[in-house]
Amino acid sequence: MKAIIIDDEPKARQVLQILLEENCPEIELLSTAEDLLSGIDLIKSQQPDVVFLDIEMPEHSGLKIMELMDGYPIDFQIIFTTAYSEYAIQAFELSAIDYLLKPLRPEKLKLAVQKAIDSHGNNQINERLTELRKSLKDSNFKKIGLPYANGIKFVDFSDIITLKASGMYTEIETENDGKVVVSKPLKHFVELLEKFHTFYRSHRSYVVNLSHLKEYVKKSGGFIIMDNGAEIPIANDKKEEFLTIVQNI
Repeated sequence: MKAIIIDDEPKARQVLQILLEENCPEIELLSTAEDLLSGIDLIKSQQPDVVFLDIEMPEHSGLKIMELMDGYPIDFQIIFTTAYSEYAIQAFELSAIDYLLKPLRPEKLKLAVQKAIDSHGNNQINERLTELRKSLKDSNFKKIGLPYANGIKFVDFSDIITLKASGMYTEIETENDGKVVVSKPLKHFVELLEKFHTFYRSHRSYVVNLSHLKEYVKKSGGFIIMDNGAEIPIANDKKEEFLTIVQNI
């Protein structure tokens, strides 16, 4: 895959170039740029498959790439490089945007490159960037990007009914889009959703959206019935906590 690097720091460009040469033989680095405008000129002339794009640049933030492309199609993958806070990183994850935290680490770089290779030719980058910018501006996140076999679904948190562990995958049942299978473990979503208090882990294999609870059944050890009819188990050590929570909803 052909790549370019856009970063205002010479040392950062050099470090990333060395890391790519040493760890990612599938990447052919075409050029580097020190600001977004010259980087966009390179994108238009060299048509890379992937762009490593810094966010915190003096004149134009990397997040303004859509505005400054002036209608030119964004048909390449973007991997942001950033030193953003934990809060902002959550926005990247919710928007299914690839990112690398500075200082860069080889193992994370290899994973990001592999994701870009896997996504090549199946691009929803315009929609993903739009969702990212919304998330960064609004502390009340409303949507999550769910990568699946055909692309990425952007789903309202309120539409998610349950999340179920399936090995290294997670099966997500939604109100409007049915089941979405995502190639991330349930642990990833548990960490991502911990600030959203409507989601509750009732069992090591299940997370439920409390706003979609329909019924609690005491028989057979106790289980939950959701709005879509799904019967969800409750771990023995969770029952007292769960009942306390639902009685105070």
